[in-house]
Amino acid sequence: MALDRDGSLTRLEALTAREAGLVACRRCLCVWPLGTERCGRCGARLVSRDPRALSRVWAWWVAGVMAYVPANTYPMLRMRTLLHSEEQTIIGGAIELFRLGSPGIALIILLASVGIPLAKFLCIAFLALSVRHGSRIRARTRMRMYEIVDYIGRWSMIDVFVVAILASLVQLGMVATINPGPAALAFALSVIFTMLSAQAFDPRLIWDGIETAVVREAAEAERA
Repeated sequence: MALDRDGSLTRLEALTAREAGLVACRRCLCVWPLGTERCGRCGARLVSRDPRALSRVWAWWVAGVMAYVPANTYPMLRMRTLLHSEEQTIIGGAIELFRLGSPGIALIILLASVGIPLAKFLCIAFLALSVRHGSRIRARTRMRMYEIVDYIGRWSMIDVFVVAILASLVQLGMVATINPGPAALAFALSVIFTMLSAQAFDPRLIWDGIETAVVREAAEAERA
């Protein structure tokens, strides 16, 4: 099966790796005969297609969404001085940075802590639904979407890194202290769960849907 330059589907007289009796390791990409249980190079478990992959994707996705809610409602940063104490959420801290004349830093924090996580949730949900129910969007586009989500997942931790750096640098004893709030742990868990959800998704399922559609179209054409 293949995609033409215009995005149309065609059937090629060529075997897929699974039809040829081969399976690739998703960790080191080494190819082994189908039925091999463990990769001889890295020791990872070899599975041609995991029927429970989408279930794990949704399980980690729901856990990530549940952790993301308190990450944005509880304080990310707690600052205490001799005169007063202050707590800041992610969005509140970005607004405060903007008010203090640092719009660039505020934009980066909003993008990394709000925009990217929400985009990841939407993209992972769309990919899982497109595999289950089909999609008009080309498989190549969906594959690129998956690669982007898998790559940028780790960069969403920037807010937690900022809090950790501030907490370690600004410790002035009785004068002022900065400590991470409960949202820091919730946000870190949300990022980790989202990364696990993306890693649980098997991108080969995207191409399986294309092959199934081509076979169905070919059968209908022959009957006609």
